[in-house]
Amino acid sequence: MTLRVGIVSAAWGGFAHLPAWRAIPGVEVTAICTSRRETAEAAAGRLKIDRPFWDFEVLCADPDIDIIDCGTRPSVRLPMVLAALAHGKHVYNASPHAPDWSGAKEIDAAWRAGASVGVIDAFSEWIPAHRQMKAMLDEGYLGRPLGGTCHMSISLFNQPNKLFPYNWFAQAGQGVSAVRNNGSHALYILLHMFGPIEELVADDSQILREWVYADGDRIAPETNDLANVILKFSSGLTMQMQISWSLPLHVGWVLDVAGENGRLVASSPTFPTARDCTLKGGQLGGALEPIAIPGGFKHVPGIALDWQSEPQPSFPMALSMQRMVEAIQGGPKPAPDFARALEVERIQEAIRISSAERRWVRPADIV
Repeated sequence: MTLRVGIVSAAWGGFAHLPAWRAIPGVEVTAICTSRRETAEAAAGRLKIDRPFWDFEVLCADPDIDIIDCGTRPSVRLPMVLAALAHGKHVYNASPHAPDWSGAKEIDAAWRAGASVGVIDAFSEWIPAHRQMKAMLDEGYLGRPLGGTCHMSISLFNQPNKLFPYNWFAQAGQGVSAVRNNGSHALYILLHMFGPIEELVADDSQILREWVYADGDRIAPETNDLANVILKFSSGLTMQMQISWSLPLHVGWVLDVAGENGRLVASSPTFPTARDCTLKGGQLGGALEPIAIPGGFKHVPGIALDWQSEPQPSFPMALSMQRMVEAIQGGPKPAPDFARALEVERIQEAIRISSAERRWVRPADIV
């Protein structure tokens, strides 16, 4: 049976999600939804999608749609996700999962009350280098993990461009910040690699007080853009995590972890991608050297994209979507799913409380 997808958002959804869905057998994108009739019809024509929608409630109620792919900003997306779940649709939801902890609990209650499959667009665990890193960790390459560092550092607004589609990140009340956006993606991969977090302490702040455009215009952002967090995992690992979207000459993505037997380092010059994310490793008595990535992680039978395909996010995204399709059909659990999303949101709330109250916080105490 063909599963029919309706995408909310013609920007990132049309650019990256659409080719990912079209790469999966047994899936057809039949609908696109924007906020206005003229933009929905224009997007449907440009993207060669049959059915334009400009009311997400109508889209979610449509009996000929099986999966709702929810883009847009978190504050706008919350009622869309709830409407999709209320109509029994399966949901592929963007990250951050919700605008705040209260919204995350609303989504979780609605999801658990039904039978929908819910998956998060946090696809980093499907990147080939990360899949190889996870395999090596599971095989005991490091032995007992000891300490590490995680950086997600990019320069989105140090030289801002008025045409950049995410300048709304400056606005308060949208459910975004560096730690909620980039940090959520980092937390999904950290939980996947190393398991639950028992305790954390955080400082979440703003370092870039003005965005200065090339024409001299200036705005004062209302969101935080730098977070430093110490994470203590149940395994005994202690990880330093720094997240920013306002650091000049950024380091990009680094996940560097050491154990009793050695060290593994995954890195990418910017947000990790299938092609650019590399892996190095070394064990006691040796040196840190490049780790070869198996071909089975770069090419997956049946998926009409591979690790070199453009746009770069579409290949690991397609693997996450494929697992979602398999789960809908009765197969293995999807990843990352809505249960993991609640865990990430719980950690994000612990980070918020820790920074505000200047103390260690246990995520398990967040209810």
